[in-house]
Amino acid sequence: MEFHEICPIADICVGGREIFDINGHWVAVFNVGGRFYAIDDVCTHDGNTLTEDAKGNPVPLDGYEIECPRHGARFDVRNGNVLCAPAYKDVRSYAVKIENDIVWMEY
Repeated sequence: MEFHEICPIADICVGGREIFDINGHWVAVFNVGGRFYAIDDVCTHDGNTLTEDAKGNPVPLDGYEIECPRHGARFDVRNGNVLCAPAYKDVRSYAVKIENDIVWMEY
């Protein structure tokens, strides 16, 4: 795997996220306190998106945690670890680095 340019850091405000199509699947890149993290944008419990509710509203982060808007499974955006049922499988996470004010992700 190698690092690929994703976007300028200015495109993702602190506390925000952007979703990217990476090789045919959706990846969420989060800016938490100026640090960047990337996970697949999919709940391992039901296969739906983690970052938007049924009406398309963004799901807020609680520190480093995101809660699936359908059934309440929670995941750590720093590493994709599942934190509570009904999910039991971690979400895939990706290494992220910043160079020259650009977000790079390993895939």
